[in-house]
Amino acid sequence: PFFGYKSHVSIDRKFRLIRKWKATDAAASDGARLREGLLDKTNTASSVWADTAYRSKANEAFMDKEGFVSKVHRKKPHLKPMPRHIQRSNAGKSVIRSRVEHVFADQKSQMGLFVRTVGITRATMRIGLANIVYNMRRFLFLERLNAAASHSQWRQRPICAKHRSKVTPGTVNRNDKILKS
Repeated sequence: PFFGYKSHVSIDRKFRLIRKWKATDAAASDGARLREGLLDKTNTASSVWADTAYRSKANEAFMDKEGFVSKVHRKKPHLKPMPRHIQRSNAGKSVIRSRVEHVFADQKSQMGLFVRTVGITRATMRIGLANIVYNMRRFLFLERLNAAASHSQWRQRPICAKHRSKVTPGTVNRNDKILKS
């Protein structure tokens, strides 16, 4: 038997924000969670990147029916070595799938998330609050990144000496002259 709780998350591939999540007890199978509302059609991509615990015929049929593209890791054949093409395929999928693992690593290392409660309700609340805090921190990071990028673009523009205003090449100034670089 397993003790504890699991957090299942669906993140936005582009911005890495948690879109949907579910908390379960550790003994519950991971695969069934996929069909319980974890996938979101409004996400930035229709591909589903997951580890082998989510691969099953039922999940593959569900994703196909709902219009999702399965990028779930393939399992190693029983008592046989992993074929080379499947190894390469899984390695490529791991690059994308690692983004989800970064969410969990951030929650454990930066936030010190360690769920030690009695009852799934309390565990769900703690995991949910940790997900909200992660999204807030991620949003602030993206805002700072965007501000820094726009600030660096602004600083690279030439300054019109006459009016001390920043202008971009090809724009019209007050004297209706086109400035060229």
